[in-house]
Amino acid sequence: MSLENKIDFAVVFSVKNANPNGDPLNGNRPRQNYDGYGEVSDVGLKRKIRNRLQDAGESIFVQSDERKNDSFKSLKERADAKEELKKADKGKNSELFMDIACQTWTDVRSFGQVFAFKGDTLSVGIRGPVSIHPAVSLHPIDISSVQITKSVNSTTSDKKGSDTMGMKHRVDFGVYVFYGSINTQLAEKTGFTNEDAEKIKQALITLFENDASSARPDGSMGVHKVIWWEHNSKLGQYSSAKVHRALKLDLQTTELKSIEDLDVRLEELQGLPAKVYDGQ
Repeated sequence: MSLENKIDFAVVFSVKNANPNGDPLNGNRPRQNYDGYGEVSDVGLKRKIRNRLQDAGESIFVQSDERKNDSFKSLKERADAKEELKKADKGKNSELFMDIACQTWTDVRSFGQVFAFKGDTLSVGIRGPVSIHPAVSLHPIDISSVQITKSVNSTTSDKKGSDTMGMKHRVDFGVYVFYGSINTQLAEKTGFTNEDAEKIKQALITLFENDASSARPDGSMGVHKVIWWEHNSKLGQYSSAKVHRALKLDLQTTELKSIEDLDVRLEELQGLPAKVYDGQ
């Protein structure tokens, strides 16, 4: 059964001495907007959710190369390996193609996907019910930059020594928040269920588990709170904008240095209780 009630959610997380989302157009420095507030793109957040779903054993279409659990070298190869999809493509049956893709891959029925590959006779665009905003920090972030060098030679040569490799950048400390919604009308089209919504919620609670890298060491990023609003109808009692505004994040000091300096409050919305989960 597809999703019965509209869902809104919010996630509050902290960053300490890590680069939550590097900007390739700015030397891989942590992303910032023009006012100096830190950002994590919605694409980056969906990547982490996909990774957590994959860790939980879900079938994922858009897998990152370093985490893929099959031998396919591209999305087209992964799609072509599904014989039912190839038949639907040759028959130019876009509805059947969409149904098979959504049944096969959890991320496709959650976030949607565009299937438009060279050589295919059919182009299919799927809109997913789960929408996510970019994460934005609660205050302008301070970025520290450190020059790094290598201690060995990359190639054999007579000369030995340390050659400069580049720079590493990190956010000293920041608290970020992002919002999202799950649309029931789109859920009906993709077959997204209440069980899928529960999987998304668990992925959000454990968002940064198994996500370590040199830019994000274990423990440097952590989910503080996940707020989950489940409406009592398909269309919902309130707009997503009003629900998201119900989350109030108050700084107890003028300079945020710890997650303990943050006060998380929720304005009461009549008939719409919020469930609050601590991050793991």
